[in-house]
Amino acid sequence: MREIDRLTTERYATPSLLLMEAAANASARAVAAHFSQNLEHQTVQVLCGRGNNGGDGAALARALWMSGAHVDVVLFGRVEDARGDARTNFEIVRRLASFNAGSHENPPPVSFVECPDIAAWEQLASTRHGYDVLVDALFGTGLARALEGVYAKVVAHLDLIRASREQAGKTVPLIVSLDLPSGLDADSASPAGEVVRADLTVTFTAPKPANVLPPAALFNGQLIVADIGSPPSLVASAPSSLFLTETADVRAWLAATRYAPDSYKNTHGHALIVAGSRGMTGAAVLCADAAISSGAGLVTLATAASALPPISARLMPEVMTAGLAETVEGAVGGAAFEQFGKLSERATIVAVGCGLSRESAETRGFVRELVERRTTPVVIDADGLNALAPWPSELRGTPEAPLILTPHEGEMLRLLGARDAGALRDRVRVLSEFAAAHALIVVLKGTRTLVAAPDGRVFVNPTGNAGLGTAGSGDTLTGIITGFNAQAFGALKTDADALAATIAAVYVEGFAGDLAARERGMRAMTASDIHRHLGAALRALDAKGDQP
Repeated sequence: MREIDRLTTERYATPSLLLMEAAANASARAVAAHFSQNLEHQTVQVLCGRGNNGGDGAALARALWMSGAHVDVVLFGRVEDARGDARTNFEIVRRLASFNAGSHENPPPVSFVECPDIAAWEQLASTRHGYDVLVDALFGTGLARALEGVYAKVVAHLDLIRASREQAGKTVPLIVSLDLPSGLDADSASPAGEVVRADLTVTFTAPKPANVLPPAALFNGQLIVADIGSPPSLVASAPSSLFLTETADVRAWLAATRYAPDSYKNTHGHALIVAGSRGMTGAAVLCADAAISSGAGLVTLATAASALPPISARLMPEVMTAGLAETVEGAVGGAAFEQFGKLSERATIVAVGCGLSRESAETRGFVRELVERRTTPVVIDADGLNALAPWPSELRGTPEAPLILTPHEGEMLRLLGARDAGALRDRVRVLSEFAAAHALIVVLKGTRTLVAAPDGRVFVNPTGNAGLGTAGSGDTLTGIITGFNAQAFGALKTDADALAATIAAVYVEGFAGDLAARERGMRAMTASDIHRHLGAALRALDAKGDQP
């Protein structure tokens, strides 16, 4: 981001002071949106560090004042200690404050205070003042250490205000951070110490890792990515391998796979799902139902013969079924591969693993043979992953027959052959290296699900909530991934992009979960609720393409 800012100034003759002004105006719009665009008589305190983040804060103070707010600016240090654009903005605000002295009865619309040490801050913080907005403009992308001294005191003060606000059931003061909450290292997912917990973070041009990767991302509150004038070509050419999925990405995929007037079931692909076993039938039902509801033209569920009756009784009638040879434990057996081979001749994509059981060596052998001899893309989940853990080095995905893995953290550790959860401390790096080493698409489920590409790129999914941690949501996700890839390979043929389909599926499941949570609440939400909100999610994302 620093390089993008520098090149914007050097190549496009855009003064850095103008970028700071644009950042302030974008932040002012974000704050105004929380007050129905009316900032008249709202009271704001802006807490500024001496660097550029503080300069953004000072510029924001002026923008809010011009919109009718009463603004108090606190600079932690002296104006003379600041440099460059930040100092320019501090001097402007100081001069504005000196021209608007006000009185006890009519406080000035802008005030400016230099706060050089802890004693000065404690005296200032002890003054009771019911602000509507508190702006954190202490540190931006340059911080790589834990906060200490007066800054740690400020974070503790904001925490007390938040606790008091929540205890009183109030929504103000709104705590806003500029670029990222102070205390976070922009490049790290792990907070080093005390961090401002924001309600709203306005970050500029593009998100930073700490804006989107948990646990650091959990301090951001609502995240707004504001365009401040850097050319899109500079952002697109930045040498990043980490991306945040945007709504536009998903809409583009949905538009590319829309139902055409002359399309029919075979146009949208045939998904073959091998799932379920005796006593583990629900996962198969959730997966197959989600696949057909996400738009696949045809879905066949193949399962152990003894599991077929209870599965068929609960399955959507549109899903076809087939019984497979089984082990004595009631799981798909090694003898089932010939049956599977005939079924797969008509399939566009195969999914394997949901509720499959991992107790039998025969079942593990069946999964291994299915993957090794595949002629279509294959989605592998749950016991399918366990059957292949640790992941065999000789198993690799190909562009024609990609392998899509959907592990949760425990399954990922088993795929890595690791026992210590610390092996996934840096989830992005580990996932990127694993996917690239084996040419796989890997969906690591969890808070902010990650999708890794065969070339090592990693995409962070922004949708979803804690309610998706319910039983069966992973099976539902596998079904949606399978259904979306069935449509991609059925409709687009050789132009199909398994990575784009998978990224879109993860986003849509999270969005459907968000819609379900709004209606049901996270606590009462089930995987079936996610399934039931799929249609609403798809219509909201592609209303034009989803209507006749």
